[in-house]
Parts: sequence; C-alpha cells; structure tokens
Amino acid sequence: MDFMFLIATAAGAIATLVAAAVAALIVVKSLSSFKKRTNKDNERTKKPRKKVSFMIPTNRKQETHDKLGKKEKKSHKELGEKEQAIQEDLNVKEQKHEELDDKEQETHEELNSKVQKTYEKLNKEHETHREKNESQTSSRNSRSNSPNEDAVPAQRASAPSPRPLGGGMSVVGIDLGFLNCYIAVARSGGIETIANEYSDRCTPACISLGSRTRAIGNAAKSQIVTNVRNTIHGFKKLHGRSFDDPIVQTERIRLPYELQKMPNGSAGVKVRYLEEERPFAIEQVTGMLLAKLKETSENALKKPVADCVISIPSFFTDAERRSVMAAAQVAGLNCLRLMNETTAVALAYGIYKQDLPPLDEKPRNVVFIDMGHSAYQVAVCAFNKGKLKVLATTFDPYLGGRNFDEALVDYFCDEFKSKYKINVKENSRALLRLYQECEKLKKLMSANASDLPLNIECFMNDLDVSSKMNRAQFEQLCASLFARVEPPLKAVMEQANLQREDISSIEIVGGATRIPAVKEQITKFFLKDISTTLNADEAVARGCALQCAILSPAFKVREFSITDLVPYSITLRWKTSFEDGIGECEVFCKNHPAPFSKVITFHKKEPFELEAFYTNLHEVPYPDPRIGIFTIQNVFPQSDGDSSKVKVKVRINIHGIFSVASASVIEKQNVEGDHSDIPMETETSFKNESKDDVDKMQVDQEEGGHQKCHAEHTPEEEIDHTGTKSKSAPSDKPERLNQTIKKGKVKSIDLPIQSSLCRQLGQDLLNSYIENEGKMIMQDKLEKERNDAKNAVEEYVYDFRDKLGTVYEKFITQEDLNKLSAILEDTENWLYEEGEDQPKQIYVDKLQELKKYGQPIQMRYMEHEERPKALNDLGKKIQLVMKVIEAYRNKDERYDHLDPAEVEKVEKFISEAMSWLNSKMNAQNKLSLTQDPVVKVAEIVAKSKELDNFCNPSFTSPNRK
Repeated sequence: MDFMFLIATAAGAIATLVAAAVAALIVVKSLSSFKKRTNKDNERTKKPRKKVSFMIPTNRKQETHDKLGKKEKKSHKELGEKEQAIQEDLNVKEQKHEELDDKEQETHEELNSKVQKTYEKLNKEHETHREKNESQTSSRNSRSNSPNEDAVPAQRASAPSPRPLGGGMSVVGIDLGFLNCYIAVARSGGIETIANEYSDRCTPACISLGSRTRAIGNAAKSQIVTNVRNTIHGFKKLHGRSFDDPIVQTERIRLPYELQKMPNGSAGVKVRYLEEERPFAIEQVTGMLLAKLKETSENALKKPVADCVISIPSFFTDAERRSVMAAAQVAGLNCLRLMNETTAVALAYGIYKQDLPPLDEKPRNVVFIDMGHSAYQVAVCAFNKGKLKVLATTFDPYLGGRNFDEALVDYFCDEFKSKYKINVKENSRALLRLYQECEKLKKLMSANASDLPLNIECFMNDLDVSSKMNRAQFEQLCASLFARVEPPLKAVMEQANLQREDISSIEIVGGATRIPAVKEQITKFFLKDISTTLNADEAVARGCALQCAILSPAFKVREFSITDLVPYSITLRWKTSFEDGIGECEVFCKNHPAPFSKVITFHKKEPFELEAFYTNLHEVPYPDPRIGIFTIQNVFPQSDGDSSKVKVKVRINIHGIFSVASASVIEKQNVEGDHSDIPMETETSFKNESKDDVDKMQVDQEEGGHQKCHAEHTPEEEIDHTGTKSKSAPSDKPERLNQTIKKGKVKSIDLPIQSSLCRQLGQDLLNSYIENEGKMIMQDKLEKERNDAKNAVEEYVYDFRDKLGTVYEKFITQEDLNKLSAILEDTENWLYEEGEDQPKQIYVDKLQELKKYGQPIQMRYMEHEERPKALNDLGKKIQLVMKVIEAYRNKDERYDHLDPAEVEKVEKFISEAMSWLNSKMNAQNKLSLTQDPVVKVAEIVAKSKELDNFCNPSFTSPNRK
C-alpha cells in the first residue's frame, strides 16, 4: 500500500516536471526564433521595437498525466535521475533566456540612443529658424507625443494638430460676417468648422425678437419676411458709428427695421420685444449673435467656451474695433484678438505650407483677395518658413455681393413696374423676397451662362411675377461694379512696392469671388491664373481658430510668427508754448507693422493733453478723424524749476487699437553738497531708461522697411522748457551720448493717464448691456421650457391616440377606450384654444393627468411584451441547476466536489422557485389582457437574480481537474 502511494506521488511529480520541460523547450524555441527576427529587423530599420511577451502553453498537462500513468512501475532511482537531469536542463535554458533578454535590452537601448541623437539634430536645425520679434505675438510649437512630430511637423491635409495642455476649456475662431457667420474650433485633431443645431456650418447673422422670446441664426432668417419690423440683419456696418453718420443714414434706407438714436448719440435699433417697444445698441445686437455662436460651440464641443478670436474687416477704425470688443464682453466671451479678415486667411494658408523659403531667403509673396457680401479687401503677404508678414492692404468698403444683388433688384423692380404696374419698393415684404430670389439667381448665373428664369408666386396683391436673366446681361448690368475690382489691386501692389512677377500666387476667398466676371478682372490684372485652394466661406474662421490656439495657454501649436499692419497713419497733437501753440508728431505711418509700441519724450512743467487722430481723413472710411484725447496728469517742474522730462509710450495693440499705454516722469536728483553739476542730458537718460524699447522699435522698423518713417519721427521727439520744438539730429547723437552726469541720479515715476476715447462705451453702460443679455437668455430659457412642456402634452395626445387604435387596442376595454378618447380630444381642443398660452406648470399638470389614464394601459402592454423573455431566462437557469442536481445524484465525477448540504439547499430553493413560478403563471393565465398582471416582469427578473446569487457559479461549473 505504501509502495503504491510512493509510485503515485512520483508519477505526479514526473507529470509536473515533464510539463515544465515541454514548456521550457517551447520558450527556448520561441526565443531563438525571436532572436533571429530581431537581428534581421535591426538590420532593416532603426525604429525601436516593443518588447515581446510570451504565453507559456499548459494545455498538455492532462495528456502528459495520462501517458505517465503507464510508467508507475518504474523504480524510484530512475525517477530521481530523470528529475535531476531535467532540472539541470532547465537551469541551462533559463541562463540562455537571461542572455537573450540582456542582448535584446542592449539592442533596444542602442536603437533608442540613435533615434534620440537624430531628434536632437532635427531640433537644433529647427531652432536655427526661430527668431524673436518683440512687436509680434509669437506662436507656440505644436507637438504631439512623438519627439519626431515635435521637431519636424508633418504636412497634413487638415490643420496642424493643436495639443491641449489641460483644463476643460476650448478655443474658437469666429468669422463675424455681414450676412453669415462661421465657427471653427481647435481640437487635438486639428481645426474643424462646426455645425449648428440645423446641421448647417453657416449661421445667418440675423436676430428676430418676438412677444416672448428671441430667435437667432437660422430660426431668425426664416422670420425675415413674416416678422419684418422686428428681425435685425445687416447691422455690421453700424458698429462704432453715431446715428448721424452718413454711412448709418445710407444703411437706414436699405434696412426694413427702424434705427434709433441712442442716448450717447450712437446708432441703435428699435424693435418690439416682450410686447413693448425697446431700443437696442449695436453692441447688444452683436452680443446676442455672439452669445448664440458661443452656445453653438459649447453644444458641439460639450465644453465651456470662453477664449475666442473674432474677425473684423481690415479697414475698421478704432471706434469700430472697440465696439466689437464690447459686443464680445456682452456675450461673455474673452476675445484674445480682433483679427483682420485677410490676415486670418493668410494664416490659414501659410501655416500648412512646408515648402516656404527659409528666413534668410527672399520671401514668397502671395495676394489674398476677399470679396464678401458687403466689402472688398486685398492684402499682400510675405511668407518665410514659420513667418507671415502683411506688406500692404487696400479695400473698397462699399463693394460686395450685395451690390450685385441690388443691381438685379433695381432691374427687376423697373421691369415689374412697367410689366405688372406694381411698385415693389413700397412693400417691404415683397422687396425682401425679391432680394432673396435675386441672390439665388446670381449664384445660378455663376455656374450657368444660359437664360435663367425668375418666378415668384403671390408676390404682391396675390400676383405671380416672372422674368429671366442670363450671365451676359448680368455682366453688362454690373459693368460699373466690375470696374471697381482693379483699383484696389493696383493700389496694393504700389504700396507693397512689388511687380506682377514678384507675386507667386493669388488666393481668393469670399462668396462674391465666385462671380466669373470678378475672377476675370483679377486674372486680367495679374496676368496669371488665380488659386482657389482655400475654402471661400470658411477660411477666415479657420484662420481665427488657429490664431486663438496660438494665443491660448490651453494649446500648443506649431510656431508661426504673424506681423500685421496699421491701416491708417496716426498723428499725435499737443499744445506748446511755441508760436503756433501746436505740436504734432505722426507716430504710426500707413502700413506700419503692428502690434507695436513707441516712446516719445516731452519736456513739460504741468499736466498736458495728447490728441490722437487719423492723419489723412480721405483715406479713412469714417467721418470723424479723432481717436481720443489722453491727459497726462501729475506733471510738475523739477526742483530747480526746469521742465520735467516725460516719457510717453504709445501703442497699437494686438487688436489694432491705438492707446497711450503709459507715461512716466524722469526726476533729477543732485548729490547732496554739490549743486553745480552739468545738467542731465535728456537724450542720454532716455537711452539709459528705455534702451529696450528703442532697440526693439529700431529693429522692427528695419525689418518692416520703415527706416524713413523712423527717421522722421523717432521716440526722441522733445519739447524743451522754452516751448521750442526740436528733434534730435542724427549727427548730434554720438556727442550727446558721450556726455555724462557727474554726481547726479534720476528716478522714474509713473504718471496717471486719463483717456477720453471717441465713441467709447462707458463701463456702467456696458455692465447694463451685460445684465440685460443675461436676463434675455434667462427669458429664452424659461420660454423654451414652457414650449417644451406644451409640446410634450401635444405629443402625448397624438402618440397615445395613435397607439390606442393599434398596439394598445387589446389592453383596454371598450368603455375605457371611449372615455380616454374623449379626454384626448378635449385636451387637443384645449391646446389650440384657451391652452394656447399657459404657464409651464399648467402643461406639466395636464400631462400628469393624462398619464394617470394612459400609464396602466402602457404598463399592461409592456408587461405582456417583456414577460415571455423574462420567463424564458428564468426557466433556462432553473433547468441548468436541475441538470446539475441530477448529474450529482447520478454520481457524475464532474460534480463530486459539491457539498451534499449545499446541493440539498439548492434543490429546496429550486423547488420553491418552481412552485412560485407555477402559481403566478396559473393566476396570470386566468386574467384577460385588459386586467393588470398578477406578476410583473420586475418580480421575475428579481427572482432570476436571486437564483444567480444563491447558486453561485461554482455550483453549476463542473470540476475540470
């Protein structure tokens, strides 16, 4: 007996050892094969490989055990010898395995080292192309998780992928157009133009106000004809302008709604909202639109949106730019930059290009032409690798797609007047419909040269009208407009000092550039084909999104330097004691690089005012040349009675807005005991105090090709204590720089500045606009909830009535059917009569009342549908357990591990479950479908879960040993 026990024990040991030996041999074979593959791969490529993990098969254990059963009569000595041999063999294989692992690790380390050196070399090459440009907001490099993508960004069809740095915020670029708006967002996958709730990427710049709520975007556009007087559109040109502005008065004739003079003199709109006449400032109107675009962005991104970049025409003045900034604040947006539309297009174009010339080579010059619905803009930009510089811009603010629409409208108005004896311009609705049809006709003529019909049903006085037009007629009709395409092209080339052969590409965007005659004029001027690689509608928004990702701390994108320009020359004026009593200095000339700062030095004994204005009013599409008045306060004479030296920093900021950024006075202080030292030299102290500013300005101007401008009005402009006006001659500079102050010292003191800007919104007024916008958003939300509650009642009535005649028919008695049908009909009539306009709670209560009648029927239907599946699942589980119990009773060795007491408990539980199920089903089968069930699906499912918990998986799982 003991001998047999020893034999059995030995057999088990042998089984285990042989299985391990087989596994070890498999491992060694796999490692050998892997080593050969690794050596071959290392010869072919230097790319690091992932470590390979191995699975050790153990499924032969049972088979080996069966074979070993025949060897139980072998001697103990032989078993010991075999065991020892196997152990030695395993040790050898294990040692080889470790050697292979070491070699594999060394190979990986060597490859990683080589790849890292390659990345470092590429990074150094990339660093040599970077430059510091203090006058320009620099971008940050777009890096992915791979170092290779860090150093050399690959060219992609989509935008360079911005990489979020953390946080739940997102950034958006908004193309705030005259007719339509587009939103582009920066995501980790690139730049994407998002769609609104109508699945349309284009959102009309339209706001319709009603008796209870507002409609903005697509919903508002559908109300232009039906709600003429209260639907606001075409308001972009009203920004930053007074009501008496000639442009406002010209627009007033075109607009079907009423304009009103606001208390601060600016232009506003007058509409009926919440059953009362209310005025809205243009900042409020644009704020409503931007708030809608923000909501659309948040719905698409599922994240809050705060940071944004908003596009504006390049010809916007300071007052107009500040007005758009105020509108962004009303909408709750943090505008990181107001970006010129042509600059945004240039960024969207240039950041994709991988073949741009290096920084030390001649730049690639590209002309960008943007003709939208209301304006025409042209820009020439110079591109180098990672750098964009706008050389010149020109524009025609009064030429766009709507001018061609107006030409068609005027033509058809005259034709209808003679043909149908109707005056279309006297009827606002008819005129708006004609504008819409002419816009469609214009688009069709761009693609088709044949005669195209114009048909409008019930146009006026129930009269149908019809006409036709072809492209040749259209071009003849708009010949004077097409002639205005060339002058801005000629002007921009002159300002940039370029010839046609210097231009490498002409890119066009904007809807109106699709007109064949416009393309023909551009091609004729440049004598080369134009390019349409950019999306004509979305390029501006995409460029804004890229700029927003560059500026936002939440993203890292590919480095790309952007230098914009000042569209109009700006002059400072101040009072002096000179003969004419006026001093002037042109601080920024036309096409000067921006953003930019300059420091101007004055000699004053008292506070003084600086008046900023546009130098050449005839170049500015704005009636008022004034920018603002800046008062430098707390200026006093020096202790010795001399004039104080005041340094004033003026700036064109990232939004293109002029400001006096700071002012400081330089106070002389003599060393105690010596008051006869040489007076402080203003030029020397200026250089000492503001060396960085001066150096930066000089470098930037040299880069921008503005040396002449720099020489004419440098920061060294001074007014001495006698009131004489002087400029530092270049020949005087070395001599004065060599002068020293023997025993004196200076102290710089910051001075307060009081600004009075032209058409600037007061903070209190802006706060009231923000508060009103919040109230209107809340009103819209409440109204939406009320409408949703009303629609829920209406939907329930129609849906339930339909189901009563189909799926619910078997589950309700005829008497209850007649009663419920009457209730539904009464509710429907109530909805369209006295229930048309009720508070939200009334609709909620009405819906609950209907559900009291409908839910029992719905419950009986759902129980009837779902009960068979629940019963089937429970039956299968009971059957499975019963089979296990039967197998256990039949002495099946697979279940001999079960505890008899446990089996008895399970058998008792199954018996009770079957008894419960049979009794419930017998009772249920006696009921009709119109009666409530005695057992619900939830109870059956609960019983099934109870069975699972009681009979744990080990009970139904056979022993596989």
